[in-house]
Amino acid sequence: MEKKIPIFSAVKNKIEMVEKIELSNAEWRKILDPKTFHVARLGSTEPPYTGRYHDFHDDGIYKCICCGTDLFDSKTKFDSGTGWPSFYDVISEHNIKLRKDRGLGTLRCEVLCARCDAHLGHVFDDGPLPTKKRYCINSAVLKFIPRNKIC
Repeated sequence: MEKKIPIFSAVKNKIEMVEKIELSNAEWRKILDPKTFHVARLGSTEPPYTGRYHDFHDDGIYKCICCGTDLFDSKTKFDSGTGWPSFYDVISEHNIKLRKDRGLGTLRCEVLCARCDAHLGHVFDDGPLPTKKRYCINSAVLKFIPRNKIC
């Protein structure tokens, strides 16, 4: 039986009930390239300043590369100086979930895609106004869609 969850569609500007995507790592490995698989499914982090979106400033929407869920708007992207794409807000709280991450000997807040559970990165409380949040996200898990191509 398929499980439905609420996800916000930026194109339709409304919340829709969509199927939760639950695949095994073996299934994801067949779909994703090795780098994306390691980051999205195994929780790895790409090295700083190596991702295609860390110094990218086009206008549009960033989606989950695994399932296409709308995650971030380029209007909330800022240069954090960390080497990873950083955003001060998400498109919708419905589209992500947060989980405590005790890795690396410290407590952090992991950001995951709400629809497919892809590891996206981490969120910190040192971002700019209005949210004071810094969503530090791996480029490997993002797919950029230019605003003029969104349909």
